[in-house]
Amino acid sequence: MSSVDAAWLGMEDPTNLMMVTGVMTLAGAVDPKRLRATLDRRLAPFSRFHQRVVRPRTRAGIAHWEDDPEFDIDNHLTHIALPAPGDEATLRKLVSDLMGTPLEFAKPLWHMHLIDGYRGGSVLLTRVHHSIADGIALVRVLLSLTDESAESKAPARARRRSASASAFPLEWLPAAVRRGLKAGQDIASRPDRVLEVARLGAHGAYRLGRLVVLPPDPATVFKGKLGRRKRAAWSEPLPLEDFKAIGKAHGATVNDVLVAAATGALRRYMERRGDATAGVAIRASVPVNLRPLDRAHELGNAFGLVFLTLPVGIADPARRLRAIKKEMDALKQSPEALVAFGVLSLMGLAPVEVEQVGLRFFGSKATAVLTNVPGPRQPLYLAGKKIDRVMFWVPQSGHLGLGVSIISYAGGVMLGVATDAGLVPDPEKIVEAFKVEFEAVRMLALKKKSARKV
Repeated sequence: MSSVDAAWLGMEDPTNLMMVTGVMTLAGAVDPKRLRATLDRRLAPFSRFHQRVVRPRTRAGIAHWEDDPEFDIDNHLTHIALPAPGDEATLRKLVSDLMGTPLEFAKPLWHMHLIDGYRGGSVLLTRVHHSIADGIALVRVLLSLTDESAESKAPARARRRSASASAFPLEWLPAAVRRGLKAGQDIASRPDRVLEVARLGAHGAYRLGRLVVLPPDPATVFKGKLGRRKRAAWSEPLPLEDFKAIGKAHGATVNDVLVAAATGALRRYMERRGDATAGVAIRASVPVNLRPLDRAHELGNAFGLVFLTLPVGIADPARRLRAIKKEMDALKQSPEALVAFGVLSLMGLAPVEVEQVGLRFFGSKATAVLTNVPGPRQPLYLAGKKIDRVMFWVPQSGHLGLGVSIISYAGGVMLGVATDAGLVPDPEKIVEAFKVEFEAVRMLALKKKSARKV
């Protein structure tokens, strides 16, 4: 097991399970036998899904993978019915409960639930341990299960392009670093070569120093002691074209607009709770893909982290968007993600006590984990049924209590929120506020467009 994958394995905690949780809602009831056969056949090329973790016998050892001699696909697929009345709130509760339920470490670290009775169709809920792969690689796995039509027998051809894309891709790195990676100094493909971080020189040392001296995030409703219960919520799809139009009107990217709307939603939630927001800024830990685009199919973890400031204290949506664009532009020129990757690699090699210190270090610098992944542009099918919606949540590493996920699929954009139940028992209120913020920036964009015509 690579040192980075071992780091994510070591982060497992009863109050913050290191699982990536995904939900696909499907139009119509799925045939369990057909789904089982699809999973059995199409997961076969991904060896990690047939291997279990062997823990080190000594404190200095690193865990490794071994084939599960008793592997049975039926141990990883559970068929259940959604309790009455089978509505959105019922599904949210089930997803929340499973999000707080650990995987069985004696078996390969993944499980799927086929859930019947949701809006006349089925739901496939997937949980995969982060030590198996990061979000970009897991999108590749997910798409390998799908088809381009209900009758197709071959995996969707679009999977390579979609899985290799990332809202925070390799292109975020400076040109000099990209050249180094492509010339064979690729840290992402060799996580054990952490000393390659030194090649970043003075700039890399500066960014590492910045991480060290970065002050802890302020106390807010989103930060505090964690419990074992989780809460999950997600939005209705919003038109991706509208986000593009908003970005064009403000000279910003789609990512800038999405993050600004999510930041505004957090602000509105704090105000709803009666908390002061003036002058408040919190940080989000943002994964940045370091995997070369032609190796998006490989499992494992190949991403770094950057700390993005979310100016929740700015009330005006246009000003907030400009502030986030400025911050995002600065991070695109920074090797901070690569430096953080090196720190994670070292954590995976360190004793448990040292890794816990590292976790507290990262956790103190941020309040949330923010992930934004573009999915397929066209509708896909699973086991003969059209996939209506796709949502996912990444684990909140570093003992954080808030996760914000944004994903686009088939022309729509959805926001997902995962929270600690003791801190934020009603994440659906954040989701509702996201739609309000979207409408606010959309109206601003329309006014700008009208003003230009006049």
